[in-house]
Amino acid sequence: MREAGTTLLGGIALGRGGGSLDGLPLYDDARALPEAPDAAVIYTPPEGVLDAVRAAAGIPSIVVAAEYVPVHDALRAAQAARAAGSWLVGPNTLGLCVPGAGVLGSIAPSFCTPGPVAVLCRSGTLTLTMARLLSAAGIGQRLVAHIGGDAVCGRNPHEWLQALAADPAVAAVLYCGEIGGDKEYALAEAIPRCPKPVVAMLVGRHAPPGRRMGHAGALAGAAREGAAAKLAALAAAGARVARDPEDAIAMLGEMCR
Repeated sequence: MREAGTTLLGGIALGRGGGSLDGLPLYDDARALPEAPDAAVIYTPPEGVLDAVRAAAGIPSIVVAAEYVPVHDALRAAQAARAAGSWLVGPNTLGLCVPGAGVLGSIAPSFCTPGPVAVLCRSGTLTLTMARLLSAAGIGQRLVAHIGGDAVCGRNPHEWLQALAADPAVAAVLYCGEIGGDKEYALAEAIPRCPKPVVAMLVGRHAPPGRRMGHAGALAGAAREGAAAKLAALAAAGARVARDPEDAIAMLGEMCR
């Protein structure tokens, strides 16, 4: 995060206030920070996430890295953040990068370059892969966000799209989704109202039904949760559907000329 230009005010570690870690001052409570933070990045075990989010509620941006957060805890954490006006990224996330400005989480800033494409991914691996491939192709990014790989996300894809629609620095949006759940259907409903072109790619087209692929959110049960049905809905809504990363990059290159 420091390498990317993010200003770190301090770390919160109960019982270690007054100490330091890698030159970062430690505090027992966020209220003891020298100034009000505008973001919090939470690295706690899964069972500590709910309390940590409640403690951070009200901070504008909150990133939760932990995977395997109990579902009911994740629901309560998302509700607490939303009620306090916080934008919660995750759980189960690498965070986000605004190239040239900063990183919240663990996305390597060297993978990203400033530009007009917003990248939203459910998969952490695809988040890093698409950032690197886009940068290698000379297509910069306005935002690279791993929105969370669990079934419960603090903010869902359609909410990200609505926020990006209002950003004049965004020329196009790349959405990389997965099998499992129904978040893509709400995204499809939002696409016609977005003035930015959307490229959609889903992984898991050949996944056997009922088998989890990689993490908790990527599991298709009913046909509606499979890649084919989701891609059909996104295409019908106006998204351009990419077969693979190379196809997506070619489409985005055309859009950003």
